[in-house]
Amino acid sequence: MKKLYTDYINTFRGLSSEVWWLSLITFINRSGTMVIPFLSLYLTKSLHFSLTDVGWIMSFFGLGSVVGTWIGGKLTDKIGYYKVMLVSLFGTGILFVFLQYAATFNQFCLGIFTVMLVADAFRPAMFVALSAYSKPENKTRSVTLIRLAINLGFSAGPAIGGLIITGIGYAGLFWMDGITCALAAFLLLKVLHPKKAKVQDEIKVENPISVYKDKAFWVFFIAMFIFGFVFMQYFSTIPLYYSDKRFLSEFEIGLLMGLSGLFIFLLEMPLIKWLEDLKKSKVKLIALGLFLVGFSFIILNLTGWVGVLIIGILLMSIGEMIAFPFSNAFAIDRAEKGNKGEYMALYSIAFSLSHIFSHNVGMQLVAKFGFDTTWMLVTAFAFVGVLILMYLLQVLKNEVL
Repeated sequence: MKKLYTDYINTFRGLSSEVWWLSLITFINRSGTMVIPFLSLYLTKSLHFSLTDVGWIMSFFGLGSVVGTWIGGKLTDKIGYYKVMLVSLFGTGILFVFLQYAATFNQFCLGIFTVMLVADAFRPAMFVALSAYSKPENKTRSVTLIRLAINLGFSAGPAIGGLIITGIGYAGLFWMDGITCALAAFLLLKVLHPKKAKVQDEIKVENPISVYKDKAFWVFFIAMFIFGFVFMQYFSTIPLYYSDKRFLSEFEIGLLMGLSGLFIFLLEMPLIKWLEDLKKSKVKLIALGLFLVGFSFIILNLTGWVGVLIIGILLMSIGEMIAFPFSNAFAIDRAEKGNKGEYMALYSIAFSLSHIFSHNVGMQLVAKFGFDTTWMLVTAFAFVGVLILMYLLQVLKNEVL
């Protein structure tokens, strides 16, 4: 047991102090996004919007994310990652507080679009900062640490948010979101000021290659869109499946989702360290991750045994643990040849676009064809993504020749 504990701790060794601080800032920021998990409930129960209205508002949520990520990437290349992160955190804090005063449909569409535009400008800047603060050999594990911070934040946020709603109502969520964003910004100022931080990599690239002319990255972008589309079904159609087809209670659904978070928290860093030591192709590992996430859907059709739900969510978790860190590391490595903000923005936009389409298309498929057929189609789409990643290997091989 002691050896297991020592080996686990050793997987975190060698990461720079700046990466640890960036992870803490990300944890505080993500813990504070308490409004997001309760957004649909707030819109229907407090503002009395119809489900159609909520669907459009979520589309504006996704559009704001796409535009904000793109702008964040551009600004990161022009003024630097530090300024973009700082302005994004402070701005998001202020906008979250004001969002509670949006009462009409048009006001909320504009409000959530603006909030996400400013909030998601943080993402490409954070990835570039992560690249700057990480030694080349530690970049994949640094990404994994950030993911652990995000997972912990998303686990803590809804739990605290539920207590706040019970105690002082939805207004408390908006204030808490604003305060935590401001706290993250102050911490950024205190511990990661450019004069204090030790930067491992130079950010500027002489004669940078535009990401829009990088064929391999566009192939990668399509594969990441597919991965995001498939993965995000676990936040929309899968909970409905658990409830309507498998008759699980909200508590049981929460336990299943919590199992995934705990599994990732405990095993992701050792798994990534082990896979890194194998020196396998990042693209092949991403393909393996996407395959496992896709396979987690099709096995649900094989048996009515309730245990298959646990197997499914664990397969998804393993696939997520592999695909996210190595895809992020691939994007960071590829960005070394061009404008890093531009590259990391396009990587993030792949997931923002999948957010726009995934939930709506998944719901429409379930309504028209039912869950079993939907899982077959989702799995087939995932396997298309795997084939695209195999094609990416050939593109990369041709670049070397």
